[in-house]
Parts: sequence; C-alpha cells; structure tokens
Amino acid sequence: MRAADVVVIALYIAGLVGIGLRFSRRQRTTDDYFVGGRSIPGWAMGLSLLATIITSVTFIAYPGSAYAGDWSLIVPGLLFVGVLVLVGRVIVPFFRHVVRMSVYEYFGHRFGSGIRLYASFAFAIGHFSKMGFVFYLLALTLASMTGWPVQRIILLTAVITIFYTMLGGVKAVVWSDVVQGFVLWAGILVSLGYLLFLPAQGPRAMLADVWGHGKLSLGSTALRFDQPTIVVLVIYGFFFYLQKYTADQTVVQRYLIAKSDRSALRGIALGAGLCLPVWAAFMLIGSLLWSFYRLTGETLPRSITKPDQVFPHFLLTHIPAGLAGLFIAALLGSAMSMLASDLNCLSVIATEDFYRLARPQSKDRELLRVGRGVVALCGLAAAGVALRLAHTQGSALSFYYTLTSIVAGGLAGLFLLAFLMPRATRAGAAAGVAAGLLFTAWGTVTENGKILNLGRWNFTWHDYMLGALGHLVVLGVGMAASLLLPGTPRASELTWQGWRRRRSATLGIHVPPASAPFTYSTDQELR
Repeated sequence: MRAADVVVIALYIAGLVGIGLRFSRRQRTTDDYFVGGRSIPGWAMGLSLLATIITSVTFIAYPGSAYAGDWSLIVPGLLFVGVLVLVGRVIVPFFRHVVRMSVYEYFGHRFGSGIRLYASFAFAIGHFSKMGFVFYLLALTLASMTGWPVQRIILLTAVITIFYTMLGGVKAVVWSDVVQGFVLWAGILVSLGYLLFLPAQGPRAMLADVWGHGKLSLGSTALRFDQPTIVVLVIYGFFFYLQKYTADQTVVQRYLIAKSDRSALRGIALGAGLCLPVWAAFMLIGSLLWSFYRLTGETLPRSITKPDQVFPHFLLTHIPAGLAGLFIAALLGSAMSMLASDLNCLSVIATEDFYRLARPQSKDRELLRVGRGVVALCGLAAAGVALRLAHTQGSALSFYYTLTSIVAGGLAGLFLLAFLMPRATRAGAAAGVAAGLLFTAWGTVTENGKILNLGRWNFTWHDYMLGALGHLVVLGVGMAASLLLPGTPRASELTWQGWRRRRSATLGIHVPPASAPFTYSTDQELR
C-alpha cells in the first residue's frame, strides 16, 4: 500500500466514526434509534438504499463477471426498477401505515405471533450468514490489495462498523450511506476514465472492441430453465426484488424513516434508479478491462487466476496513489454500509419481534439498551464467522450455509398470501411455510445430485429457479390449505382489497362496504 492511499482510507474511516459520534447524543428513544424519528429526507433515504443494495461483492463480482463473459448478471437488477414500478405506489404507503418498526409485525397481524417469529428468524438467519461472508470476502480482497493480514482487516472493519452503528442508530447508518454514495460514484468515474483513456487506441476503439466481441450481451434467449438464460434471470430477479420490497427489513425500514409517504416514494425511486447505473458501470468496467489487456498486450501475472482478481490488480498497477485509495475506501465503505444496515435491522427485529413480545411491559429505555446490545453481539458474532472462514476451507460451515439457504426463502410468497388473499388463515400460512421449507430443502440437497443423488427425482433446473419456485409453493399451498383446513382469517381487512377501500374512502370515492372494519393504526396514532 502506498502512503497516499493509506491516508485516504484513514480519513474515510475517521469520517464514519465522526458520524457515529455526532448522532450518538440524539438517540434517546427506540423511535430515534430504529427509524430516525421518521424525519429523514427522501433524497438521503434514497442514497441510503443505494449504499445498502450495492455491496462490496458488487465491486468484485460484477467486473469479474463481465470480464469473463457478458452482462447477464445485470438482468436481475433490471427487475429492481421493474418491481418498484409495479408495486411501489401501493406497498410503500401500505407499510408506512400498517407497521411501526418491523415489517414482520404485518405477518403477526395476519397470521399470529408464530408466523411473525418465523419470518423474523428467516430474515435474521439469512442476513447473519451473509454478514459473515461479506466480512470474509472483503478481508480477502483488501488483503490481496494491501498486504494486510485477513484477520486484522476483519477485526478492524467489525469494530468500526459496530461502533458507529451502536452509537448513532439508523441516522448514523443513513448519513454514512450518503457519504458512501458520493465516494462510490467518484471511484467509478476515476476507474472508467483511466480504463478509457490509458490505451493508445482511445475510448472509441475500446468501446468498439467490447461491442464487436459480444461483451455487452445480456445472455442467452433460449427457453431453458437449467441454464442462467435471460428468462431464468428475469424470473429470479422478479421474485428476489419482490421479497426485497415486501419482506426485507433493510428495505422496508427505509420506507419508515422518511418524513412522509410522498418522500418515501421519491426516495425509494431515487435509490432504485441509481442502482441500475451503478451496476451498469461496474459491468462496463469489467468489459473494458478485457479490452484493455487485449489491446495493450499487457500480460497479467501468474498470480491472477480468477476474473475477480483482475480489477483489484488494475487499480493498484494503473491508478495513481491516492485515487486508488479512494476506490479502496469506496469498497470498504460499501461493505460497512451493508453491514451497518443489517446490524440495525437485526437489532430492530430482535427488540420488536422477540424481546418486546416476551416482555410486553418493557420500558422504552430498556428496549433501547437491548437494541444497542444486539448490534454489538451480532457484529462480533458475524466477525467470528468470518474469522472461522479465514482458518478453514469452508467445509466445516457448508452445512450451516446450506441450512440458511433453505430457511431464509419463501417470504415473498408469504407476503402475497397475506396481502392478496383475505381468506388466508394461520393454519394455511403454516402449511405454506412447511411446504416451502420441504420443497427448498429437497431442491437444495438434490440439485444435480451435488449433495444427495436421487436420480430422476433430483432438482434439475438452475438454482436461480429454486427460490422463485419456493415462493410459489408457499403461496399455492397456503391458499389451498386456507380453504380446506379449519380456521378463521385474522385482520382480513389488512389486504389489497382493504387497503384499496381505505385509500378510496380517503379520496371520497364510493366503494362497496368491507366485510370487516378497517381498524389498523397509522404511524402517527402509534406515536
């Protein structure tokens, strides 16, 4: 590492710590700590969503994918905007008026505390496992670029992230995300500039080269489900981002922190709209890297054995000192933004969905202490997982991550069941969840006979399809079981039909009377 790069990284880390200290004195209630007093401007919330979605894995995986192949990895990202256009105007105000802090409160309203706890646990186990991998992969990448020990990087990033998240709450998370957004774009523009103008042939020759060799292709248009074709990527992206918008605490929490419904909608639209150019920019970086080494004739060292290693190598060998540090700071910051957001969300659901249910008489100050404690414990535990990965080839944890991939699915299907079917019951939801778990477990362990070979009974489609089908299984079985099994629907007014009646009544439009009164409380009434 060059001294100028180290200085840039140190200044960036100091800025994050300063943000945490700045907001630490303002966290007096759980409303302040978890949803920022519902006072965050829409534009800041949008940049926070961008920083949460664009992880450190994006910095490496997207350029590596485009360098080795084409732009197919961006196809699911197109659905991030598409799903928002489809459901945003309904989902965003709906959640702002139905839940207080945790998205899983809604499942509790519809199906009882058991389903609420399952949904919270499924989110928590999935994101906790992701945090451990992000710590580890970030440390591997930075170690290859800086020469620092992997263990030291894991501990350093964990301590800093825990510190400013625990002290400053969601406001510290959001405003550090805002800083990260600007640093991210600065790093992208610097990288693209050097890639386009360093070769003697110039930008036009570079772009013509990648276009002429099909490096900008979106993938195969074949109607096949056993390969990552465009149709498979579209299906995967639709359900992945439907779950993000409807059952992921990290995204729904962004709805809740905004000042108003309109501000929340504008912020979500801004964040989704900015994600697509960022993904495209990283894909373009990967394609240009391929053309750069082809046109210049420069050879990569033998130590570069994977496409993911090419971009970090280019940064350290062709970007001047200081500017390379800026991009490394953006890489570090993107990981910490995602980790901080996950830590705050895990704190919300641990406090609201578990601790408050177990101790309903708890004072707000007690809940605030619990929330901060959860941030520290989850952060240290995720760092411990990363340290474990650093000392093993991963086989010791393979079963754990297989298990989390099974448990963490189906939440979009559960939401669709709750939101679209007024007659859905607790028994139906439980049957749907059980069927979804069994289906996902079968598909995970039998996929092409990797873990368990059942011959013709193996799951033979691409693994991207497994999650999408899991949502449909939860929805389909839940609907059938609700109709066939005994049980009475709960809060059936908290559905699309009930929400439409409520909104229509607000606008003075006559609609047929509901079968049950619409009785949920708005966030203002809750306060």
